[in-house]
Parts: sequence; structure tokens; C-alpha cells
Amino acid sequence: MEKIVVADMIKIITLMSEIIIKNEVYFCELDSVAGDGDFGMSVAKGFKKLQEDWDEISKEDIGTFLRDCGMIITEHCGGASGPIWGSAFRGAGKYAMGKQELTLQEFSDLMQSAIDAIQKRGKAQLGDKTLLDAVIPATESLKVSASSNVDILEAMKISAEAAVAGAEKTKDMVASKGRATYVGERSLSFPDAGAMAIGIIFTEIAQGMNL
Repeated sequence: MEKIVVADMIKIITLMSEIIIKNEVYFCELDSVAGDGDFGMSVAKGFKKLQEDWDEISKEDIGTFLRDCGMIITEHCGGASGPIWGSAFRGAGKYAMGKQELTLQEFSDLMQSAIDAIQKRGKAQLGDKTLLDAVIPATESLKVSASSNVDILEAMKISAEAAVAGAEKTKDMVASKGRATYVGERSLSFPDAGAMAIGIIFTEIAQGMNL
């Protein structure tokens, strides 16, 4: 696979929606240790609405599609998830506006744009025990694969492994952003729910794209 076209991005987000909804309870369980325990429900709520409004979302180009998804996610995901996940989608959409296809390098740039949007919104950095601890390593992996001319599907698999490894590292971090900051040192030895979710989502998307 040399490029990601509109149909591929639609498949990626379709898989993402299915994975998030399927794991709603599990993601809540992950969040119950250091958060409110509603992370899975909050994110799934937005992606269920995304599925409901699917036919109304523009699919004329990658950027418009992601932007429209982001608007729904921002409005309907609960708690902090709406602004954070919605910002990611809108940032990615802004980068890809008008594009019918993406090279691996462009896909890594799109992911970086999503990270930039998240950081602009939430001010979190690598090591703050948030979903960025999975997303940033995954994106850096994509950049390395792009510079090495790795096939996109293989790059996604390697990137997912980097996301999982990054999520695992959050067990050794004390949360400095989000609701988990309230439990302080007690968040040690437990992974961040958002980072773990990203690891699962990226892994299953990579598997699904290879089918």
C-alpha cells in the first residue's frame, strides 16, 4: 500500500468507531483507577453519534471528512474527551483539506497536526501521563518508517506497537494533567486509560487494514 486514499481513511475511522464502542466498558474500567471511570462511555457516546450521522458526513476529500467527524466528536463526546479528541480530528482535517490521498510522510504529518491541536488545547506534553504518551511515539514511528520507505500497512503495524509500548510506560508516571492528578502518587503502577485506549485502537486498526 503506497498511499492512503479517501476510502482508506473512511475505513480507518469506521474501524476506530467500532473498536471504541466495543471497548466502552473496558475503557471505563481502565479509567476507574485514577479517573472518573466514565472515559469509555464519554468517547463511545461521540462515536455512536458519528455512526448515526455517517451518511451526512462529507466524504469528498480526506480533510473535509476528518473535519466533519471532528465537529460531531467535539459536540457529543462527554467530559474532556470531546475537546481533546475533537481537536485532534479537526487539526488533522485542516492539514488534509482538499487532499484525495496521502503518502506515508503526509500521513505522519497529519498525525503531527493532530498532536499539535491536542497540545494547543490541553497543554499536555510527553510524560504527563495522557493519551499523548501513546500518540507521540506512534507518530514518531510513522516518521521513521516514512524516511525508510516502509510500506504504509507495515508502518501502521510498527506504529501501533510503539503506541502500546508508550501506553505501558505510563504505569511509571505520576499524572500531571487531567482528573488523574487528583490521586497523585496513587496513579503510579496504573496505566493511563487514554494512552491504553490509543494502543488498542491503533493495534486493531492496523490489523483491520491488513484484512
